Amino acid sequence: MISMTREQARRFILSKQGLLGKYRFAGKEGAYRYVRQAGCIQYDPVDVCGKNAELTLQSRVRGFSRKMLADLLYKDRLLVDYTDKELSIWPREDWPYFSAYRERSKAHGKGFPGIPELEEQAVAYIRAHGPVSSDTLPVQGKIFWHSSMHWSGNWHGTSPAARSVLEQLYTDGVLLIHHKSGSRKFYDLADRYFSRDLLEAENPCPDETAFRKWRIKRRIGAAGLLWNRRSDAFLGIEMTADEREAVFEQLEADGAIRKTMVDGIRFPLYFLAEDLPLADAVLNDAVDRKLRLEFLAPLDPMLWDRKLVEAIWDYQYSWEIYTPAEKRKFGYYVLPMLYGEKLAGRIEAAADRKAETLVVKNIWYEAGIRQTKKLEAAVDAAVGRLAKFNGCRTITQ
Repeated sequence: MISMTREQARRFILSKQGLLGKYRFAGKEGAYRYVRQAGCIQYDPVDVCGKNAELTLQSRVRGFSRKMLADLLYKDRLLVDYTDKELSIWPREDWPYFSAYRERSKAHGKGFPGIPELEEQAVAYIRAHGPVSSDTLPVQGKIFWHSSMHWSGNWHGTSPAARSVLEQLYTDGVLLIHHKSGSRKFYDLADRYFSRDLLEAENPCPDETAFRKWRIKRRIGAAGLLWNRRSDAFLGIEMTADEREAVFEQLEADGAIRKTMVDGIRFPLYFLAEDLPLADAVLNDAVDRKLRLEFLAPLDPMLWDRKLVEAIWDYQYSWEIYTPAEKRKFGYYVLPMLYGEKLAGRIEAAADRKAETLVVKNIWYEAGIRQTKKLEAAVDAAVGRLAKFNGCRTITQ
């Protein structure tokens, strides 16, 4: 059992994330390395000043650009956009782990009248004509899904047949996203981009329990520190509280995770056993603590468990994008501001790309944060990086 102060817990998480000290990740290779470390980063299509996955990388990867992520996904094919923690981006090498999920999706599709025939038509068309979107696939009609038929198991409603069959084949693993144009997805056959060895690789997890163990371990590694409690960090992993308890016990017994108690927090926190050297460095005050200021994505892995963030940083954050305007405390798309080891405030900024202007709508500082010239200069520099990242030449407030 390792004991940490809250300050040490912060340093551990930030060092693990590559958000403290000098940049550990740089360029496209650095972006790929970070996604491999995290296991998955969440994708969200909303683009106010960058999409969530892009902002996650922009805060950690020196010199990151949108094109780097697009190339890793759709040119190099080293990353895949697929389900995991909701919609996510993860390394291609993890494809075999989700084979049971894909098999369940195929079983749902086969059990729905008409879907197998539509799938055959769609695959034949794509084989002959190349990538398609729901607007260009010549499949007419509508499909009514209900919870026992739809692959997600929790959705019902009517959708155009073309979109339904493409999403079904994508979830089955028959199709990949070829590219995106705005919010529109274009699909192509997976066997054109992934080797047969990868597509048909044996699932490394022999059963659902092994899959949960793999996923929970990966989520702990993504966040840095997590507790064994109900948490948004575990979204997408189907399990009861008892099943979660059993997985944590097994991971600890296997030596895959280690436990720490943090001052002022009742529950033990867990980290990957492979991060024990980092824990030792933190306890011996041997980590790089060079001051940086970064804006974090709303669904950043560091923020997956907001109750834990509040416990460690005394910082409350709620993504108010779905909150009615009159009930918002801050704004529609607000990014937390990390200054050194402190969550020092938040910023609301929007990119007007046609005008090449980044509009800084508001900046809020946490109570007790002294607005020094050094802090103001750091904010200005971070805003400048955010503007450049969004292709903006000017900044207005």
